[in-house]
Amino acid sequence: MTRRLAQVAQKVGVSEATVSRVLNGKPGVSDATRQAVLSALDVLGYERPTQLRGERARLVGLVLPELQNPIFPAFAEVVGGALAQQGLTPVLCTQTKGGVSEADYVELLLQQQVSGVVFAGGLYHQEDAPHDHYKVLADRKIPVVLINAAIDRLGFPGVSCDDSVAVEQAWRHLVSLGHERIGLVLGPSDHVPSQRKLAAARVLAQETGTSIPDEWVARAMFSLEGGQAAAMRLLEGGVTGIICASDPLALGAVRAARRRGLSVPGDVSVVGYDDSAFMNCTEPPLTTVRQPIEAMGRAAVELLSVQIGGRTVPSDELLFEPELVVRGSTAQPPRGNSL
Repeated sequence: MTRRLAQVAQKVGVSEATVSRVLNGKPGVSDATRQAVLSALDVLGYERPTQLRGERARLVGLVLPELQNPIFPAFAEVVGGALAQQGLTPVLCTQTKGGVSEADYVELLLQQQVSGVVFAGGLYHQEDAPHDHYKVLADRKIPVVLINAAIDRLGFPGVSCDDSVAVEQAWRHLVSLGHERIGLVLGPSDHVPSQRKLAAARVLAQETGTSIPDEWVARAMFSLEGGQAAAMRLLEGGVTGIICASDPLALGAVRAARRRGLSVPGDVSVVGYDDSAFMNCTEPPLTTVRQPIEAMGRAAVELLSVQIGGRTVPSDELLFEPELVVRGSTAQPPRGNSL
């Protein structure tokens, strides 16, 4: 018992006497401190006292597809901080290849009696992926918020960066520089944010009296290597500007250009998406479309907190405006506008 008191007290930043008062149901402890002590018990794996077991844990699952893409640690930092301010404790769940699946994490979170779940990237993006675990959460009435575009039928509230506006900003930037042969590196064909980006690009092309041939649209997994392979195909088709669905894809496109002996931006211009960490430190610094991570993360937590408080929220999607950040990876196309 003494060891447990010490560990919980250290975790919360209070005295052992305060922890003891909470565990024994004595007065004189604020509700916020009381909830923090109970959350610490859950996180450290201790059983709650019998009289406190009926209360739902103040834990919130934060499910991410990976941590290699800097955008996801950025969302985790914002969401985790905002949850802590609400007296909620985030439980980070990160998928790894061949490891624990998203559905497995949902099962584990339900066993921990979480108060809610925030997904920042996941299978809800993909039309053809399995979605049964989302139905389990809905059936159990667990509060859920999704970050960035989801398939239509899930019925959860979400916050998203406006994919159409993001592509419009990147497209108009390249056109203003004189590019006419603009290609796209997107995610898989069933990936909803990529579908939105492509649809917006086709509308923009029509407005300028042009089109986007199929060979100017390349699909890839979201990685630097995927971006490199996809961009190689676009460069073979003679594009001079490439709009990418993530910053790692864009860095892969820069590498592909260099492998072909081309310079960025002298021969090829590249635009990323996210403005994740260190994109101003690449060579050249990456022109990209910035997601408003702080505003989106805080909005997601607010939507979740309202649900945890017992109120309903519309299952609508809140769209946030992105911002074009022009750096050194874009310039006028080479004379003759072909490679």
